[in-house]
Amino acid sequence: MDVSGITRMANQIADFFAASGHDEAVKGIAGHIRNFWDPRMRRALYAHADSGGEGLTALVIDAVAKLRKSDTTVTTS
Repeated sequence: MDVSGITRMANQIADFFAASGHDEAVKGIAGHIRNFWDPRMRRALYAHADSGGEGLTALVIDAVAKLRKSDTTVTTS
């Protein structure tokens, strides 16, 4: 999947959880991505965030940081 698709999907997830407040939204976004995105998609999201994360919302950036700490199925170099 290309970066624009990953960005669009991640931001749509963030839009869904945004009304929950920051901390709950970050938790919800990270949980959804952990549970429903395969490792290749998560790897692409991490790489995009590492390269500046153009187009990603602040909630997604925060969720990526949270998710990476516990994601043992994806390694990045």
